[in-house]
Amino acid sequence: MSHEVEPKQLLHLVFGGELQNLATTDFKDISKLDLVGMYPDYKSAHAIWKSKAQSTVDNAQMRYFIVHLHRVMDPSDD
Repeated sequence: MSHEVEPKQLLHLVFGGELQNLATTDFKDISKLDLVGMYPDYKSAHAIWKSKAQSTVDNAQMRYFIVHLHRVMDPSDD
């Protein structure tokens, strides 16, 4: 009998929005943030982040971010 071990779930949030200026991470309008989604690992979050960032390349004020939620939920987790 084989026991498959699932990889540890490391939640990541991908979101973005238009910045007030490029020197800060302050958003123009928080109500218009694009909450892209939650992902179980960095690899899948990065793929979505890259796609969203590339789709908004014509808007220099638009930025997307990956938040490592697993680190917020468990600071000892790397």
